[in-house]
Amino acid sequence: MMSISDDKLFKSFPTTNCSNHLLTMNQAVILLSTNRALDRIQEGKIPLYSVAFNSIDARFFNCFVSAGGNGINLYNCLEDGGISSLHSYTDEDKEESFYTVSWACGVEGNPFVAAGGVKGIIRVLNVNDKIIHKTLVGHGDSVNEIKTHHMKPQLVLSTSKDESVRLWNVETGICILIFAGTAGHRYEVVSVDFHPHDEHRFVSCGMDTTIKIWSMKEFWTYVDKSFTWKDDPSKFPTKFVQFPVFTTSVHTNYVDCNRWFGDFILSKSVENEILLWEPQLIDNSPGEGTSDVLLRYPIPNCNLWFIKFSCDLSLNYLSIGNQKGKIYVWDLKSCPPVLVTVLSHSLSKSVIRQTAMSTNGNTILAASEDGTIWRWDAVTKVASESSQELMD
Repeated sequence: MMSISDDKLFKSFPTTNCSNHLLTMNQAVILLSTNRALDRIQEGKIPLYSVAFNSIDARFFNCFVSAGGNGINLYNCLEDGGISSLHSYTDEDKEESFYTVSWACGVEGNPFVAAGGVKGIIRVLNVNDKIIHKTLVGHGDSVNEIKTHHMKPQLVLSTSKDESVRLWNVETGICILIFAGTAGHRYEVVSVDFHPHDEHRFVSCGMDTTIKIWSMKEFWTYVDKSFTWKDDPSKFPTKFVQFPVFTTSVHTNYVDCNRWFGDFILSKSVENEILLWEPQLIDNSPGEGTSDVLLRYPIPNCNLWFIKFSCDLSLNYLSIGNQKGKIYVWDLKSCPPVLVTVLSHSLSKSVIRQTAMSTNGNTILAASEDGTIWRWDAVTKVASESSQELMD
């Protein structure tokens, strides 16, 4: 096990959902040294299922959003190690429970946040105006994950318990494409991710144990049309896509998280590990192919479903929580795999449902089932040792 770099380690402090919370960097370093919380606000026990940095707009790289219960909360990670609350949204439906949240962007550059959950409705919030921009209705059951297109941040994919993946235009509120049917998923779809370089391709996975790669290239005219459509969104000629370009089963149980790693795929089931594997498509045989597992990243105490991992923007590191409240950080550039560190704290004992890494990989956020957001920062050894000397 090694640190993020030769001169860095991680410090931590907890914050909580829907609260104003501010700690200085010195306090956070002391927290690492003493392993005790100096400031912790708990405003309920509502589980947090999702947390996400804004990685699509450089103006807001320090902003993040969390979701849990019927609340969506926006924060700013301050450079001195603190966190400030920016805005809180409470859905009018008290029975709503948000499972996923993702940043998006309007055509004029307005930051949006899209969130969905048990009700199957996706709320699109205009962050600047603090209003609901659009409500996306179409899924027949819970929404499990929302992901934003890297090159066209007005486009988002949503996965659902209704066995479908849908492509939306959050600017216009149009459902463009529905991926389901003959060769689609046979149980709820849990995770989805856009390819980092191929704008037409994405990967999905679900409780049917399969992972599928889909292509939108043939249907891209519908995407273009969604930006210029002037009629009612319900009248848009939404297209059904029933056949993926690739299907495989590299896991024997539910697959609850998948992410692209270049042209390779990282995926996780409930088997205490993350797999890195290569999909090999067969020319002239749509939907067929083979998969070769290249590396395995063990994650102890991680056999519950709906625990999701994250990577930094440069795909140097991967972080994932487990059901004991610990966070495992892996170096993705090393072969064989190198475990960078295990982040733990005496107060972090609940299931970590999702992590989020800042664009530069120096900050890790963790959404906990007890309603707490944990922040871990990489700090220099020199700074940490100086703080320890002050304490002594």
